Amino acid sequence: MNGHVPVLRDEVVQGLDPKSGEHLLDLTLGRGGHAVEILDKTAPDGRLLGVDRDPDALAHAAEVLPADRIELVHGNFGDLPDLRVSIGVGTWDLVLADLGVSSPQLDESDRGFSFRHDGPLDMRMDPTRQGTAAELLERITEGQLVTLISELGEDRFAARIAAAIVRARAQEPIRRTGRLAEVIRAAVPLRRDSKLDAATRTFQALRIAINGELEALQHLLDRVGSLLSPGGRLAIISYHSLEDRKVKDTFRTLTQEGDHRLVTPRLVRPSAVEVRRNPRSRSARMRIICRLGIN
Repeated sequence: MNGHVPVLRDEVVQGLDPKSGEHLLDLTLGRGGHAVEILDKTAPDGRLLGVDRDPDALAHAAEVLPADRIELVHGNFGDLPDLRVSIGVGTWDLVLADLGVSSPQLDESDRGFSFRHDGPLDMRMDPTRQGTAAELLERITEGQLVTLISELGEDRFAARIAAAIVRARAQEPIRRTGRLAEVIRAAVPLRRDSKLDAATRTFQALRIAINGELEALQHLLDRVGSLLSPGGRLAIISYHSLEDRKVKDTFRTLTQEGDHRLVTPRLVRPSAVEVRRNPRSRSARMRIICRLGIN
């Protein structure tokens, strides 16, 4: 395995409590960091269906996961019509969705996710799909951009940022992450007490929009009941309040209906030790739900 430790690794394994022979659906496989730990617990017969938008991540995962117990699918879990039958499994004992951008994606400047590394303004989790962030910024109206930054980035300076972007693109198209970050920072008042870079929320908003992240999450939440076996557990790791509100509201509804129970009555956050080791984990939050019944 590479040196990257997945966010909330121990908490995921403890919360899902995998047992020998149970089958895992990992909707955001990445490089397989969570899956390799869970498959160790479900050996020898537990199977994995791993889904990811990033073909490079799938290639890395294939190198560390047991080939005879896995099937890997390139795609967005929000687009797949039926994830239940691919490896002959009707419903799942374990389902995991880690909704964050992976460290390798952030660290590779050519992917265009990070405002800390200059690169092409891309932001596609699946580079085989059409439509980059640069292309979106070329065609979006100022009003639409205000709405996007305000709603998906929850940035109170959305109007200032949108106006600055429109002025900047009139001079020259914005095609690099470095230039976009500079435009945003120049538009927002400097706050010495803020831990967030001024570009953080706008980059978040663009990434969510480009990748249809909230739509994919809703697709999953609408199908929880049909994905889980009786006794099956679903863990979702989110990284901002937009995602977490959707997860929290859906889990509350499912428990009130009486068919599910919360495994995590309280939000699970990374420990201080993990945050020191991996500052990017700071915003992670996990909720786990279990379908009632005996498999």
